[in-house]
This record gives sequence, C-alpha cells and structure tokens, in this order.
Amino acid sequence: MLRSLLRLNRKPLAAGQDGPPDLDELFKDLKNKVDRMFTGTAKKSGGNFNNPQSIKPRDPLPIGPILIIVLLVWMASGFYIVDQGQRGVVLRFGENTEVSLPGPRWHIPYPIETVETVNLEQVRTIEVGYRSSGSTGSVTNELRESLMLTGDENIIDLQFAVQYNLKSVKDFLFNNRSAEKSVRGAAETAIREVVGKSEMDFVLYEGREEIVIGTKALMQDILDRYATGINITSVTMQNAQPPQQVQAAFDDAVKAKQDLERQINEGQAYANDIIPKASGTASRLIAEANGYRVSIENEASGNASRFDQILTEYNRAPEVTRTRLFLEAQEGIMSSVSKVIVDQKESNSLLYLPLDKIIQQSNSAKNSGLDLSKASNDRGGNISTSDVINSITDRSRSALRARERDGR
Repeated sequence: MLRSLLRLNRKPLAAGQDGPPDLDELFKDLKNKVDRMFTGTAKKSGGNFNNPQSIKPRDPLPIGPILIIVLLVWMASGFYIVDQGQRGVVLRFGENTEVSLPGPRWHIPYPIETVETVNLEQVRTIEVGYRSSGSTGSVTNELRESLMLTGDENIIDLQFAVQYNLKSVKDFLFNNRSAEKSVRGAAETAIREVVGKSEMDFVLYEGREEIVIGTKALMQDILDRYATGINITSVTMQNAQPPQQVQAAFDDAVKAKQDLERQINEGQAYANDIIPKASGTASRLIAEANGYRVSIENEASGNASRFDQILTEYNRAPEVTRTRLFLEAQEGIMSSVSKVIVDQKESNSLLYLPLDKIIQQSNSAKNSGLDLSKASNDRGGNISTSDVINSITDRSRSALRARERDGR
C-alpha cells in the first residue's frame, strides 16, 4: 500500500534532499485528491489553511446522469426470455405473482422480484429397484426397493422405471421439496399395493401389463391428492423374477410346469387326432349297417312278392308251373356242366356234337361265375338269393335258345 501511495505522489527530489519523502506530506496530498473528487476543491500541501487563495475550485461531478444510467442498467436487468416448453415463475419477495408463457418478458429487477424457469415438457425418469450408470453401463440392484411380497406370500424381485413430466408449475415449485423423492415414494407405494393383491405367477407371467396399468393409475392418484403438479407418462417393468437365493429351485419348478403343459398339449393333440377318426369310422359303420338292413329288407320283400306271384300262377296251373320250375332249375344246373349225355338205345342216327359251342358255353358259364364272385367281393361278400336265381335263369334261357338254333 505504501508503494502505491509513493507511486501516486511521486515528486522529483529537491536539490540537496536525500532519503524518502515525508509521510505526512504524502497523506496530505492523498487527502486533497479525495476532497477534489467529492467537493471539487483541494488545499495546497504545506500551505496556510486559513488562506482562501490556497483553495482551488473544480467542477462538480454529474451525479444526476450517473444515477439515471445506473437506474437504466438496473431496469434492463429485469428482461428475460422464456424458451419454448418452459414457464417462468415470477417471485416478489419470495411470493408467486405470475406464471409467464414462452417469449420475451420483463419483471422488476432484483432484489424486488426474481424469476425461476421450469421446463414443463421435459420427460424425467426415475429408477425403482435398480440404478444404472450412464457412463459405464453398469446396473446396481437396490434390494430395499425391489423386494416385495405377493398375495400368495411369495417374495419377488421387481424392477421398473417411471417417466413423468409436469402439468402444474406452481404446484411443482411450491408443494414439493424434492420431486424425485415424491415420485419414488409414490411408485414404491403403488407397486407394493398392486403386487400385494396379486399372485406370484400372475405378476411374473400373464399379468405384467395389468400390473403396469394399475401401478400407473394408483401413482397418479397419489400424486394428485398431494397436489404435486406431476404427470406420470409411463411405467415400464424392467425385470420381475424370484430372489436370487431361490432362483435355481424356481427354475426347476418352472421347467416341471412347462413339461406338464407340454404333455397336456400332446395328449390333447392325440385326442384331437383320434376322436374324429373314431367318430368317422363309427358313422361309416352305422351307415353301412343301415344300408345292409335296408337291402336285406328290400330283398326279403322282393322274394316274398315273387313267391306270392309264383304261388298265384301255381294255383292257376300247378302242372305247368311245376314243370317250368323244374326245367329252369335243370337249365341252371346243366348250363354250368361241360359233360354231354347222349341216349342212343332207341336211335341209330348220327349225332352231331358242337364241341366248339359246348366249350364256348362252358367258358361263358365260368366267366359269369367269376363275375358273380367279383360282384360278391365288391359288395363285401353279400349276394342275395334273388341275384343268384336271376343269373341262373338268364344263363339257362340263353343256353336253351342256342340249342334250338343249333337244332334248326
């Protein structure tokens, strides 16, 4: 400090003067400079203080313009800009007076009013049951948050993430000490209540979507009742599994359950394959039996009707009918025989035996027999008596006509 004073009041030394200047003289010069700054006058060092000629007048400083400039700078410090998606909260001595929309705004400068800007549309995320590190990508489990009890008295390890934004800036600033703690507490309360009313298998497998929906609704209801101004946008279940200590036993139980379901599915598939086939076979057998019954009934009715017709003819001409029946029976029997019987006791005439015709008739008889056997096989071995009689009658008549033609 003395060095600075010496630099300010450095004067050339008088002739023959040795050593540093007098300190009293330095302080007097400094006092005169300060007086000139505020009063515009100064006293000569070493002069007579009662002599008015020792006072040198100066122009006074422009205090008014300086005050105006300072006031303008102070007023200009009240301008601020609210970005898109944000809201500005104006506080007058700590009391909320206005919530400003995006755009350029002005408020009474500090210390009368202050402004806090809050991002209304920013999506914030909290993690419950785990903590992830963005730099290293590692995940740390928080068992105090993730372990919870189900309705069937089982313990599960459940981890989930909650995303939220703001719907009321005023409630968010003045009704919360810590928004993250409020959301985390509401999330733990809601998920434990929902899981506590559900069974373990429901939470782990088929009920995940319902658990998420129920948790989100209950969280929003809790936060609204406390007027936190927070809006829950999504709840995502990251992981749900039994505790690590019983994971191996639980895996064995899950495999056994999967094997049970697989065997049930295989049995159901086998039943779905066998039952339709058995039903179709039963329907076919029933239809064949009904058809066979109808055919037998019709055949029996036809034979009965034919017998009645023959009986009527027999009553009219017994001898003729008896002879005709005998001849037809013999014709049917002989038509299938290849032997020829000739009586030459009372005749010496030369007989002509058409061996070629006889062989041809024998072959035709065999072919007709094969046709009958084939038809029998086609019908499942069921040949009616009327079919046999009709076949024999047709063959006997054709053989009789052939012999008459040969005799002519």
